[in-house]
Amino acid sequence: MQTLRLNPTIHYFDTVRDWHEAFPFTKKDLVITNEWLYKPYFEDLGANPNVIFQEKYGTGEPTDEMIDAIVKEAKQYSYDSIVAFGGGVIIDIGKVLALDVPERSEDLFMGKVPMKKIKRLVACPTTCGTGSEVTNISIAELKSLGIKKGLVGDEVYPDKAVLIPETLHGLPHNVFVTSSIDALIHAVESYLSPKASTFTELFSRGAIRRIMQGYKEIMWRGEEARFEHMGDFLTASAFAGIAFGNAGCGAVHALSYSIGGAFHVPHGEANYQFFLEVLKLYNRKAPDGKIRRLTELLAEIFGLYAADTKTVYATFDAFLSKIIEKKPLHEYGMTEPQIDEFAKSTIENQQRLLANNYVPIDEDEFREIFRKLF
Repeated sequence: MQTLRLNPTIHYFDTVRDWHEAFPFTKKDLVITNEWLYKPYFEDLGANPNVIFQEKYGTGEPTDEMIDAIVKEAKQYSYDSIVAFGGGVIIDIGKVLALDVPERSEDLFMGKVPMKKIKRLVACPTTCGTGSEVTNISIAELKSLGIKKGLVGDEVYPDKAVLIPETLHGLPHNVFVTSSIDALIHAVESYLSPKASTFTELFSRGAIRRIMQGYKEIMWRGEEARFEHMGDFLTASAFAGIAFGNAGCGAVHALSYSIGGAFHVPHGEANYQFFLEVLKLYNRKAPDGKIRRLTELLAEIFGLYAADTKTVYATFDAFLSKIIEKKPLHEYGMTEPQIDEFAKSTIENQQRLLANNYVPIDEDEFREIFRKLF
């Protein structure tokens, strides 16, 4: 049984200039990025790669329509490597562009066309959440179907991941928060996954500890404290990406795609809305299983008595609520009839994720979670 796969090769530089000096950008590269990122980091390097600015084709998370339009522009250039420089949106798009993309990328996501990698891919994250630079999955909203789907396979792995703390310093605080909370949830879900191994647990626990310590510093010293810990948050995001890339994420992510797709809620924020309710359900259904070890880890972080599960999770909930706001789902635009619709859709469309649940959750239980949070 495979217990751990580590892809891609990971490089760490203090600055983008250091990266360019080690691996110079040339016309053989196609950079996928945002103009507001390209100008401060690339323009003074003396480099002249081919460039596509993602925002030219829309904002928000990746869609098949956005990908199709970018693929069409990319065909105008001659290049060997794709450099995805940005957040999860950019990297997920870069992963698809490295493949032989049919006229409609939807056909790739729906499994109608096999994946074939034809370009080298270098991924440099400028957020600390998705861990996409080290995973073999790309997520997109399929507009015509009204769902989010994951494209999963070894062909989607980047060839190189480049971690540069400097690139996180321009993040607005709210983007930093929704990004880093996503990494925390990746770490927790992969830790509880039945596919977790002793090896993946090392990465999950390492990510949880780094993120929680960074959050503590922010709580004690204010928002500016995050800048001293950007390397830790970036590393934690990659750790969590390695963990969930091997062990998977489960119900939290499966539930989040409902409001993420329907109301364009940022991915980390959408995940957080369901995070604690899923953990509470797990604790009710199987409190003496592996979740006990998560409880012990959280109790250690907060200096609490691990046997008092209720206090541990109440403290965890209260702590995170000071980092990021939890909203009633109706504030995003969700209606009461969508409780049944979203519960059914989660069961029908997210089995890839639900296979990684700590314990099985049925449609009625999903319906109850939506109802509690509505």
